[in-house]
Amino acid sequence: MAHTNSEILQLFEATLSQMQTPEEPELLYTPIIYSMSGGGKRLRPVLLLITAEAFGGDVEGAMPAALAVEIFHNFTLLHDDIMDNAEVRRGRPSVYAKWGGNVAILSGDAMMIDSFSRLSALPQDKLPRIMDIFTRMALQVCEGQQYDMDFENIDFVPMSDYLKMIGLKTAVLIACAAKLGAIIAEAPAQECDLLYKYGYDLGLAFQVADDWLDTYADPKVFGKAIGGDILNNKKNWLTTRAFEKASGQVREQLLAAMEMPIETEEQKAAKIAAVKDIYAALEVGEEAKQEIVRLHAQAMDHITQLGLEPEKAALLENYAKKLIGRTK
Repeated sequence: MAHTNSEILQLFEATLSQMQTPEEPELLYTPIIYSMSGGGKRLRPVLLLITAEAFGGDVEGAMPAALAVEIFHNFTLLHDDIMDNAEVRRGRPSVYAKWGGNVAILSGDAMMIDSFSRLSALPQDKLPRIMDIFTRMALQVCEGQQYDMDFENIDFVPMSDYLKMIGLKTAVLIACAAKLGAIIAEAPAQECDLLYKYGYDLGLAFQVADDWLDTYADPKVFGKAIGGDILNNKKNWLTTRAFEKASGQVREQLLAAMEMPIETEEQKAAKIAAVKDIYAALEVGEEAKQEIVRLHAQAMDHITQLGLEPEKAALLENYAKKLIGRTK
């Protein structure tokens, strides 16, 4: 009988808790331990282990790959927080805020290297294919992050460009996790590709949900301060859609709101409120939630094509529901 998603998470957490790091130099490895013990839903490694088991693979055998994707993901968070000047991550000070940018850069680099080294424990006959997918994904994530930063200096970004950016920055890692699990379990190539598409569409849904949460979530539940995208003029789904819909005076109001100063806490609150008022007038928050539902349905179409046993298909359905449920 297949493990439940909760059981897979428990197995992964147990393995992660045993992860060893050197004691010295302390300022290199302590932030890594801090980052990896910070919680999170472990969405990517859990998905990898689910897909591995769905095709008859062994959870323990896929565990090195699960560790690799989670360590790589956390490496990207360390560097993202530097670029976003983010002081809070998962409800506590980010590595950047706690130790500074230089430490976050170097510890992040070490995590990225470690993620690749974990893959060497996988079966050697599958390693070339796995490394090809993982390295391509890693470069695509960097491309997506660069587009994300480029967009901060552009008033209007077409939705097609925005979706390309989040596809690279967020979706490819989730898609990679889904496909790696299937490859390790020796699933047929067509099934591996369908799982990649499933993971990619879910990754898009996840990022749109994250964009919505950045504006509307309870900060205690979300784990970081609300309105960070607005304060940093980041182009998220809501901003992109707002510029698509806004014209005339409303567009001028949106541009003016994005130029508001943020030197004091009062100014920050005023800017967030001004942008949220425009979002409300244009109803982009509700549209974002509709887009999340659409992408979820698209992802599940790929699972239907797999023809999995109902029990195994249900695990992937439950995973998807949990992911988009963050916006409720």
